[in-house]
Amino acid sequence: MSAHQAYPLSWPQGWSRNKDRVGSQFKTAIGVAVRNVQGELRLFGKDTGFEVTDVLISSNVSLMNENPDDPGVAVYFRWDKTDCCFAVDRYRKPACNLQAIARVIEAERTKMRHGGLNIVRASFRGYAALPPPKGADAQIAKPWRQVLGVPENAPLLSAEARYRELAKKHHPDKPGGGDPAAFNLITDAIRQARQELS
Repeated sequence: MSAHQAYPLSWPQGWSRNKDRVGSQFKTAIGVAVRNVQGELRLFGKDTGFEVTDVLISSNVSLMNENPDDPGVAVYFRWDKTDCCFAVDRYRKPACNLQAIARVIEAERTKMRHGGLNIVRASFRGYAALPPPKGADAQIAKPWRQVLGVPENAPLLSAEARYRELAKKHHPDKPGGGDPAAFNLITDAIRQARQELS
């Protein structure tokens, strides 16, 4: 999943964008919508017998702006040896689009209950997440130790300390502006470090 980024929005390749966004009946706050998506993905993994891993929620939401001009949301994850994505930009608010994704996952769980794993697998072929075009971000291929600038034998505590230092420098909400691309790179690097060293 490292080919995609949390911020700014990494829209799946080949998916069209919605130009005529509408209001929504959802009244869910962004934090609750995030938890709903995570919960539905966890239950989906339990229902199907294949754990959902590498979940990444990508959007233009930042600490300073919960309602950016582009409210699209894409949720990337790995399931049954397949990189998948649900992406919605139908509604005017990111929280509503994220809550819509939670409902889509819930619908897939209904398919599992009534139609079985083969029907779910068939529908998930359409959710396969294509990587960005080659050369979109060559830095992503670097090993996490190199991205964070820590030695080969560095423990997780050192990696975490270096990540915090770099995050302060590159965070998009930093006064005067940060570097979203660099921030996404170090965020992915620390995720890999935690997976490897935890």
